[in-house]
Amino acid sequence: MAPLYIRIHARDNVGIVVNAEGVTPGAEFASGLRAAEAIPQSHKIALQDLEPGEPILRYGTPIGFANRAIRAGSWVREEFMRMPEAPGLENLPLSTAVPPDLPPLTGVTFQGYRNPHGTVGTRNILGITTTVQCVAPTVDYAVARIRAELLPRFPNVDDVVAITHTYGCGVAIDAPGAAIPIRTIRNISHNPNIGGAPLVVSLGCEKLQPARLFSSDFPVLDESGVIRLQDQHGFAGTVTAILYAAEKKLAELNLRRRETCPASDLVVGMQCGGSDGFSGVTCNPAVGEATDLLVRAGATAMFSEVTEVRDAAHLITARAATPEIAQDFIREMRWYDEYLAQGRADRSANTTPGNKRGGLANIVEKAMGSVAKSGTTALRGVASHGERVTTKGLVFAATPASDFICGTLQLAASMNMHVFTTGEGSPYGLALVPVIKVSSRTALKEKWPDLIDLDAGVIATGESTIQQTGAALFQMILDVASGRKKTWAEQWKLHNALAMFNPGPVT
Repeated sequence: MAPLYIRIHARDNVGIVVNAEGVTPGAEFASGLRAAEAIPQSHKIALQDLEPGEPILRYGTPIGFANRAIRAGSWVREEFMRMPEAPGLENLPLSTAVPPDLPPLTGVTFQGYRNPHGTVGTRNILGITTTVQCVAPTVDYAVARIRAELLPRFPNVDDVVAITHTYGCGVAIDAPGAAIPIRTIRNISHNPNIGGAPLVVSLGCEKLQPARLFSSDFPVLDESGVIRLQDQHGFAGTVTAILYAAEKKLAELNLRRRETCPASDLVVGMQCGGSDGFSGVTCNPAVGEATDLLVRAGATAMFSEVTEVRDAAHLITARAATPEIAQDFIREMRWYDEYLAQGRADRSANTTPGNKRGGLANIVEKAMGSVAKSGTTALRGVASHGERVTTKGLVFAATPASDFICGTLQLAASMNMHVFTTGEGSPYGLALVPVIKVSSRTALKEKWPDLIDLDAGVIATGESTIQQTGAALFQMILDVASGRKKTWAEQWKLHNALAMFNPGPVT
């Protein structure tokens, strides 16, 4: 392939090297620009001379300021720039550029499991909720036996999943921060992919009692649905009690069948992990296109990761459907700024060595590419950490950017499908929802053909467009949601443990 770079915006003074092998010194691009040094794939090349203090522009916005003279054709990397300050939260535009509604997509359906309380599952799963980490090993043991001994008798049930965690005791249960993990566990227990009310396994003496975990917002759990280990006779008796209760639930779930449901019943969470310089060029814009299609079909499309949208806050608040929604978004940004400050950290702590190896110089550049997942429609709602999402359209669900905590909180927000983009690669998966993994580079898909579900790298090489790849992803979401197709993570049963976000004190 001839030397090739991608320039995102007409104002940009850096481009992204496309060639899988990078470019060598003296390599000449079609524009006449010559590489002054070897530059790896997905890293930035200066398109013009840059003087000290001059902004380095990507996505049409400053991702940094040159701290030395940079000549055209040079490799532009982290140590050559000073990171900008985060946009202030006091004077952000509020609903000043609300996009017009896109034409609706009618008649789009998938095959799902209808739940009594209005939600729809893409999978039919028996959930077993734990109230405290003490019981997790016992429940894990019981689940292994349920899968081996009971599940084969109930072919219409997809899986049994233990909702285990490290919370429940040894914590300041009444501290303000405790509300987040408690509502997270509660809302995950009622994820649409869990059929009916979950079984609950309690120790008995923990601070997070079942009655505290489940409020009047959800179906009342009678005592037959709660198993207290301290009331049982021995380990074997405890496991027998769990298996007995599980068998009754499995028999109920096995009667369920998929039905034709409108696409508006989908709640799709978007996330990125192991991002690189191509993420904002290929996979994230393709996800943004799929997000727009989901919104047009009446579904809920959810983006998250506070630190990875913080530097694009001004773009999001301007798109908010109302000033009140914009203020809700600002509230979540401010809360997280204060949370990081308490730990003597800031948003710059987000960027990983892998991000930088993949061409991302700092969190500003990463955020401007990450926010592309949100597409182009108006922001219709904001949910705080662990809250359920009931709004249709584009929604921001506040989460940390940590892959596992983000996925856990999106499950609590009622996600029934998940899309995960990556440039460096991740075998990430979740037990409760199918995870579609989209690569930013074709080289990653070729290296991991049995882990990546969709290659967006073809956008960079011109083999496909953002619109075509986004449409293919949209169709894949419908197919996976309907059970017509399994993701690689599902096939290999790659399921990361749930990771609770607990900003409260531990006693």
